[in-house]
Parts: sequence; structure tokens; C-alpha cells
Amino acid sequence: MLPSSLQKLIDELAKLPGIGPKTAQRLAVHLLRSPNSRIKPLGEALLSLKDGLSFCEECWYVTETSPCNICSDESRDKTKVCVVEEVLDVVAIEKTGKYKGLYHVLHGVLSPIDGVSADQLKIAELFNRLDRHPEIKEIVLATNPSLEGEATALYIQKYLEGKNIAITRIARGLPIGADLEYADSVTLGKALLNRTDY
Repeated sequence: MLPSSLQKLIDELAKLPGIGPKTAQRLAVHLLRSPNSRIKPLGEALLSLKDGLSFCEECWYVTETSPCNICSDESRDKTKVCVVEEVLDVVAIEKTGKYKGLYHVLHGVLSPIDGVSADQLKIAELFNRLDRHPEIKEIVLATNPSLEGEATALYIQKYLEGKNIAITRIARGLPIGADLEYADSVTLGKALLNRTDY
């Protein structure tokens, strides 16, 4: 029904995470209506996305140089490594200004249903890194509180049992401004278990 070039764009946009078929259609039609002066920079940015970018050989964060700026920053606490699922998790934690250690990006989580096993993630690279750097004394597990995130954190924790490395987990609970009556029971329960001195 639609011209093939427009349908192809819709199909490609729909493959992106968080973009469903309807959103893909709206985006494609928006781009169709946009002047070339707006579309051309988008196309050039997409085509040059990977030029000059790679992943840090230490932490697997996206970078233009390896090791990345975080790993090579002498002011960072080299005894702590925060393990996250994705590159954007590093960005989110850095925005808080509360963490001054290093990172390790797994590039996903364990998900047997989706066919994602440990050898498809950067878990072995994490364990090798710990062997190469005995100065690392704490692993902060900051995977999402999903079933897959918890399974991944547990996998890492089990491997590190008996090693001279502290394993911590980011706290979970209620967000600022949330109402208790609207919180689900799991989140409220975690908030109670992770309570701190006031």
C-alpha cells in the first residue's frame, strides 16, 4: 500500500528498541515531510556513527580512545568497579556525581529465553580484568532489578564467592516524589529492606 522506500524506512525504524510499528510510521512520515536540510544531517550522523568509535579495552564503554577517559582518569577510585548492563547506564550514574570509581559494561544481561548466555556478554572480560588488577577490592552490581538483571548479578556474585572482593548491590526502593499507595509490593518491600539510618 505504501511506496516501497517509505515502507522500508518504517520497517528499519521499527527494529529500533522502544520504537513500535505506529511510532515508526509517525517518524517516517515526519521525515518525509521534513526539508532536506533537516534530513541530510540525520543521514550523515547515522552513516558516520561508528567512524572513530570503539569500545574501551578495559571497561567496554563506548569511546574514541582506548582506554576511555574514565579508565584513564587518575582521580577515579581504581579499587571499585560498577558493573552495568548498557553504555547508557554509565551515563545515568555519572550524572548523579556520586560515584567516582570505574565501570564495566556487560552489553546486556543473561536471558535464556532470548538465547543470551554468559559467553555473549562481557562477563568473562570482567573476570579477566579482576585477575589482571588485584587492586580492585569492590564490585558494585548495578544491573536492573528485572528477572534477567537479578540473574546476571547472581551469576557474577556466585563466581566471585570466596575471592577477596567485596560485592555490593545498588539499593532499590521508592523514587523521590512517589506515593506509597501506588508502589507495587516488591518495590515497597525492597524499600523497607534497604532502609538506612535517618
